[in-house]
Amino acid sequence: MTNPSFEFSRAITRRPSSSIVDGLRAKDLGTPDLDKMLTAHAAYVATLQKTGAEVIELPPLDGYPDGVFVEDTALCLPQGAVLMRPGAPSRMGEVAEMAPTLRAAYDDVRQIKGPGHIEGGDILVTGREVLVGRSDRTDAEGVAELSAIMTEWGHTLREVFTPPGVLHFKTDCSLLDAETILSTQRLDASGCFDGYRVIHVAEGEEAAANSIRFNQYVLSPAGFPRTAEKLRKAGYEVVEISNTECAKLDGGMSCLSLRF
Repeated sequence: MTNPSFEFSRAITRRPSSSIVDGLRAKDLGTPDLDKMLTAHAAYVATLQKTGAEVIELPPLDGYPDGVFVEDTALCLPQGAVLMRPGAPSRMGEVAEMAPTLRAAYDDVRQIKGPGHIEGGDILVTGREVLVGRSDRTDAEGVAELSAIMTEWGHTLREVFTPPGVLHFKTDCSLLDAETILSTQRLDASGCFDGYRVIHVAEGEEAAANSIRFNQYVLSPAGFPRTAEKLRKAGYEVVEISNTECAKLDGGMSCLSLRF
């Protein structure tokens, strides 16, 4: 029996576009370097493929600078896919670009119609529930619309709250296995993970919280050695991938793929 929260046979990624230099960012940490991002993206795709998964690589979207961050466009579950409604106006069109690929992969594709907004970066699927963080990009109406679909599909949805100044819920947490969460201390302090085993990222390494468990590997951003060591000591097989360029656009490991 596979665990749909971290065992996957397929993933969708999108190559970064040269327009990435115009991507959204909360604060200016410098202009992303496309060549460096392409190299890191290729390493990311290769790691997913190494697990035996099929990776569907979509072409760059010049009209959408943030198009590489495909996770925000949809939620993929065994029952079907749900097309999101991004909270950033410049990203709304990315959903229509993703829709044909998901319709080819799934019989049942639903859509968040609005007026609310919700992005995939705010959704963490665990072994027992779907956690959705309210954030600057995900509002109460968006959560309510998704909740109705989750109920129909037999999932429990629980709304939680993302710390102030943190872009997405998964900026500060990731799933390590069905019962274990990697989290920053500030997010865990809210009590949202009560009942789970929680591993805290090392102090000063908060950006390492956006990792992903994909089959046997935990893909983790490079440059956070104490957190990587913690994960290895806990028995996880960690693959570190450069995230310097995506980080300039508030992006991380989970943002770069849809996994199902």
